[in-house]
Amino acid sequence: MAPAGTGPFGILLDIDGVLHVGEKPIEGAHEALEQLRGLSAGLRLVTNTTSRSRRQVVERLIELGFAVTEEEVLTPAAMALSYCRRRSYRSVALLVSDSLREDLAPLAALAGTPSAQAVILGDLGDEFTPETLNGAFRLLMDGAELLALQHNRYWRRADGLALDVGAYSAALEYASGREAVVVGKPSAQFFHAAVADMGLEEAVMIGDDAEADVAGAMAAGLAGVLVRTGKYRDDAITRRVTPTAIVDSIVDVPNLLARMYSA
Repeated sequence: MAPAGTGPFGILLDIDGVLHVGEKPIEGAHEALEQLRGLSAGLRLVTNTTSRSRRQVVERLIELGFAVTEEEVLTPAAMALSYCRRRSYRSVALLVSDSLREDLAPLAALAGTPSAQAVILGDLGDEFTPETLNGAFRLLMDGAELLALQHNRYWRRADGLALDVGAYSAALEYASGREAVVVGKPSAQFFHAAVADMGLEEAVMIGDDAEADVAGAMAAGLAGVLVRTGKYRDDAITRRVTPTAIVDSIVDVPNLLARMYSA
């Protein structure tokens, strides 16, 4: 693994859609990742995945040929733990995949009660059933807070675009009249925590999601670079979302950042 560079900025890098799509790495992504490490003062891989634990994310990246460590990967689960601890919650309902529960182990001890102070909403895949959503809705109507691990509207699976957690969160918000607390992207708190984790004040976010990655980062005061891979769509660029830059893929990012920060 290349050592961190001496640049005055850090890099936040989305994973799925930027480094790989499904089980296929983006062409040139391995080399580009090492170049970015050499350009920056720090690098973190920031993902909104709520279907895999941090350990599983790292293992998958290593299987795909990327040299990464667990310390470099940041997920919404840690933010959810911190939030619930600050609120001193004693009971929660975990609506997350089985694989994510290892990252939420302290909260798992609070789950399973008839009532809950918070509903933790992650990716349930095919388990997003009417029964599951109705159960969460009833808890919210009884006073529970809705804590969404992320708020993406959709993502790209191997078989095409699919609804993501944000779509189901929006349904629960609409039905209950309660606005979700979002701890993953595009929450400004998530981006600020990621930059602080590198011990830096300035960073640039590279992602394939115009809203969660780019608009979220820019609203948090960071630069945002959009890549035309993964879930990228031309119609995602609007007056509300104007990236700092748009490139074809991660391969183009090292040269872009070298120009941006050469002054």
